[in-house]
Amino acid sequence: MEYRIKTDNCVYSMSAKNKPALTVPMGSTVIFHTFDCFQNQIKNDKQEIENISWDNINPATGPLFIEEAKEGDILKVEIVNISIADQGVMAAIPQAGLLGDKVKKSEIKILPIIENKAIFNDNIQIPVNPMIGVIGVAPKSGEIPCGEPDSHGGNMDNAKIVAGTTLYFPVNIEGALLSMGDLHACMGDGEIMVTGVEISGSVKVRVDVIKERSIDNPAMEDKEFIYTIASDEDLLTAVKTATQEMHKIVMNKLEMSYNEAGMLLSAVGDIEICQVVDPKLTVRYKMPKSIVSEVV
Repeated sequence: MEYRIKTDNCVYSMSAKNKPALTVPMGSTVIFHTFDCFQNQIKNDKQEIENISWDNINPATGPLFIEEAKEGDILKVEIVNISIADQGVMAAIPQAGLLGDKVKKSEIKILPIIENKAIFNDNIQIPVNPMIGVIGVAPKSGEIPCGEPDSHGGNMDNAKIVAGTTLYFPVNIEGALLSMGDLHACMGDGEIMVTGVEISGSVKVRVDVIKERSIDNPAMEDKEFIYTIASDEDLLTAVKTATQEMHKIVMNKLEMSYNEAGMLLSAVGDIEICQVVDPKLTVRYKMPKSIVSEVV
């Protein structure tokens, strides 16, 4: 059976207090219909971004309650498919992003999506690579705005979270409470101007629960690589956390000593930037599956 959660079920923070939009058993397939990061408020490039409602930024559809998920488990989320609308939006905003200090006046750009390409201008057409910016579970305590990443996931803006990717999240509370949104037709690593090609759409996922295993931070895999993910206000701290998480995986899976596993990471592992414009910065550590085949 296939389930759906529509956009009239959305949250602006991830929290144990959020009322589930839907409850399903593990193994279910669920389609999340999502707004763009501006909650579809921007329709044309004549609008002024200062005049939109900033209380309605980064909505995430959900949350989804998975019946068998208990604190200490791992939630497995397979991204089956991502469908996007026929128009995306970008913005330049003063004091936002790595170049924002030189942006004197805000600007909105509308990008039509035609034949799987985002039309940037008359000369530049960008192949789309639909990805999920915000995806995560409820944190152990408190509320974390959907615009912020942390160990629960959230606004990781990780360009590798595409169809065919499998994500793993720590289950912090019963049911996990999975939410997602902030799709992009395409986005460069770093998302240096704060927006990728922001777009509404839908995401089909398959959810499962892994018992008797636990993780502290999100992880993921695709056909070629496994990844650990970490976020922190300090970029180097995020890098170190993601590296330590991968180091633990390599030691356990390959039965290596601390030193040997570290040398292997140094020989074949890659540190990659996800985004550097949110309240916390996000990185991923990549290892080829030819070396270590699985995350958990």
